[in-house]
Amino acid sequence: MTDFLSKASTAVALGLPNIARVASYRLGVKLGLNPVRGLQAAVPQGPFFERPALPPISAPPVSGWQTSAQLFSHWPFDLTAQPPDWLANPFTGQRLAAPERGWWQIPDFDPAVGDIKLIWELSRMDWVLAFAQRARNGDGEALARLNDWLTDWCTHNPPYRGPNWKCGQEASMRVMHLAMAAMILGQVQQPATGLRDLIRLHLQRIAPTVQYAMAQDNNHGTSEAAALFIGGSWLAALGVAEAARWQQAGRYWLENRAARLIGPDGSFSQYSLNYHRVMLDTFCMVEVWRRHMALPTFSERWCERALAATQWQHHMVNPINGEGPNLGANDGARLLQLTDSAYRDYRPSVQLAMALFADQRAYAQDGTWNHPLHWLGVSAPQAVAPPPGSRVGDDGGFAVLRRGAALAMLRYPRFRFRPSQADALHLDLWLGGENLLRDAGSYSYNTETRWLNYFGGTASHNTVQFDDRDQMPRLGRFLFGDWLKTSFIEPLMHEAQAAHFAIGYRDGQRASHQRRICLGDAHLRVVDDVAGFTRKAVQRWRLAPGDWKLAGQSLTNGAHVLTVRASMPIVRCELVEGWESRHYLEKTPVPVLEIEVRQPGTLTTEYRWTP
Repeated sequence: MTDFLSKASTAVALGLPNIARVASYRLGVKLGLNPVRGLQAAVPQGPFFERPALPPISAPPVSGWQTSAQLFSHWPFDLTAQPPDWLANPFTGQRLAAPERGWWQIPDFDPAVGDIKLIWELSRMDWVLAFAQRARNGDGEALARLNDWLTDWCTHNPPYRGPNWKCGQEASMRVMHLAMAAMILGQVQQPATGLRDLIRLHLQRIAPTVQYAMAQDNNHGTSEAAALFIGGSWLAALGVAEAARWQQAGRYWLENRAARLIGPDGSFSQYSLNYHRVMLDTFCMVEVWRRHMALPTFSERWCERALAATQWQHHMVNPINGEGPNLGANDGARLLQLTDSAYRDYRPSVQLAMALFADQRAYAQDGTWNHPLHWLGVSAPQAVAPPPGSRVGDDGGFAVLRRGAALAMLRYPRFRFRPSQADALHLDLWLGGENLLRDAGSYSYNTETRWLNYFGGTASHNTVQFDDRDQMPRLGRFLFGDWLKTSFIEPLMHEAQAAHFAIGYRDGQRASHQRRICLGDAHLRVVDDVAGFTRKAVQRWRLAPGDWKLAGQSLTNGAHVLTVRASMPIVRCELVEGWESRHYLEKTPVPVLEIEVRQPGTLTTEYRWTP
């Protein structure tokens, strides 16, 4: 009965209209009733881009995609054989069986190939941008390679056949990257026939299934809306009959998604730093394109939400190396790669979004974060934004405290949309660009059950776990039920020497956790009140890799000291091995301090460093 009620309450929270949309979509595709099943088109013919007539750009192009590349912005991929095999797992070389099938006949998780995302990665066409950059700066070989690869891609991915047509969002990423490449090369107004045809057949794929994307309430919807708007307005200007309808639908859904998925505080529906970047880069491409095409501005509310989302990300990112908390689900997605900056460096995205939506620079100094502005023709504003301070984003459940070089980020339950991780009251601690107390990340969406449960579960976060279970019952690969609600909150307070915040929840099994944090210039104090559990509570602190030594209830690496005290007996205080994933498909060990108690009471943790 409890499980039934959990699933029923989750269904209500997800929204019955969305469930109906998904069911209608799946049934329509399966039975051939959705018009997407009847699509047919000829294979586009190159060339797709001509030699540019514009002067070079002073910013350097991306250096990858010549003899090697980095898949998921991390894993080396040899390009000795060019073009690459678009239908194979790039790590194993295993090809998808019968790729000539209609896309709707291909599963998401193939036992031979593995996660279909591995096949999709090359077809997101990051390389289009890299080749376009070099071609703009006079590299004729890059232009030839750009056309050769696109011709090969079209030959091996005939319209609506094979795995790379399966997902409307993947098709949308290609549209956006092709459009940005056309801007870089100055070929928007008079594109080659092959490029026009390629854009058109992508929009024909996206439009019939857009309701399914919107039902997900995530970046599928923002991506597909952006592709319809960008591609539709482009083809409409070229006289394509149905394009005005696509453009109108894209604008409508962009407005709708901004209003629904972005809270007034700027938090995004997916509660993830990286998926927030995907959404924000998408909105940046939309705005850059709108200005380039001299199209009407979006509504005041759209602009407000885009600005709020920009400021949210600005507050999460440290300016030293551009990194931020390894927060929420993360599949390695990264759009609009116009720099050689690291995958976890968010500054290029923040700088571009601040320039577009705030008319300010986030970072006053010159650096790689300015390169996207140069490539996309965006003027750097004169005004520089003040450095971000402490803030509470209560729409999404995020508190950021700052003192000097220290930053503490506390995650708490405010779920309007489905949570993908059981991370309530997780705490991240940063000192400058160093992540001292850290989140585990996601690792993989298609792996052994134990890893799916670990990385998305409570045990992989800096919080308290009750009775060896997750804070919410897992209902599926990407879904938890019985969503937590905040039961206690004290406002953010600043004193002369420290910043304070407190929050708490009670879960569906009556266990409760209240957490008070105090951040000073050289210390973090965390007070955890725990009660209502049956057998035990385990507090975890996931540490930066290093030579940590535990003596009693005090832990040190020589420079930092972490000490735990308790009002009840501590049954176990142990340094164990945990795991983290800083990039998709990567997992590395990290030291984790576990403190186990079997009675309700208060745990007090002090983390100290030299200021």
